[in-house]
Amino acid sequence: MTAHRVRIIEGGKLVIPALMRRELGIATGDTVLVEVEGGELRVRSLPQAVARAQAILRRHVPEGVSLAAELIADRRREAERE
Repeated sequence: MTAHRVRIIEGGKLVIPALMRRELGIATGDTVLVEVEGGELRVRSLPQAVARAQAILRRHVPEGVSLAAELIADRRREAERE
């Protein structure tokens, strides 16, 4: 996607061009994550942020391991000790 020149309007608001919003899958009223990284402003939809977090986690969890199942088992063991 090409860069677009936009202005910051009153209140520090940045208007994201419609084409970019569509590409990002965001619509009016959606919540997005905004961060500064390497001197750049990055905007990400919540589904994109979740997918990125899941991809990072997958690199550290062996195939076939369910963290949810392990957490449930830990909680049950703790409950049995009480």
